[in-house]
Amino acid sequence: MIKAVVFDVGETLIDETRIWTRWARRLGVSPFVLMGALGGMAALDRSHRAAFELVRPGLDIGAELEAWERDEPDDLRNHFDADDLYADVREALAGLRAAGYQVIVAGNQPTRAYDALVAMELPVDSVHTSDGWGVAKPAPEFFAKVAAVAGREPGEILYVGDRLDNDVLPASAAGMRTALLRRGPWGFLHAERPKAAQVADVIVDDLHGLLPALRDTV
Repeated sequence: MIKAVVFDVGETLIDETRIWTRWARRLGVSPFVLMGALGGMAALDRSHRAAFELVRPGLDIGAELEAWERDEPDDLRNHFDADDLYADVREALAGLRAAGYQVIVAGNQPTRAYDALVAMELPVDSVHTSDGWGVAKPAPEFFAKVAAVAGREPGEILYVGDRLDNDVLPASAAGMRTALLRRGPWGFLHAERPKAAQVADVIVDDLHGLLPALRDTV
């Protein structure tokens, strides 16, 4: 029986459109070009960093981030705020809590993202990030941390994310139930793969689909 629902962050709770648009501006290409490159990397199971290197060969991403912070210290740059929340987030999370589920946010994010998420005052029981834990998905240790902070057995947890590689497959291997969200470039691509139907307990089009799925199938 599911007792806790745990959410990834990027393209699960947070719409990353503005982030990628700012990156495109920084890299000197149009958003169309960068987002096309990102889609290509998603289809090839390569990192988003490969898209940056495609449009800016030889890019030193660490140095670029440092320069960007110096150039635009007050800009969001590669971060987000409450304006980037998907429209269904607050209502869907509140609905899950009202139904008696423990609701947790835990994703691959830096410390600054933790501060931003906490400031949003989402209807959740706790917020956690990979930087805060010192371990990132898809490492098994990340999902062990998820179970520990939830205080639940893995089989009592539903992990929700937009990717097979970072979310569904490692969470399932850790003994958790999983939901794949058809959102963002990875989500739409991964939902079409045969592995998604084989491994994910449920595939949903939006966060409002979780509560009915929990009641009916998970």
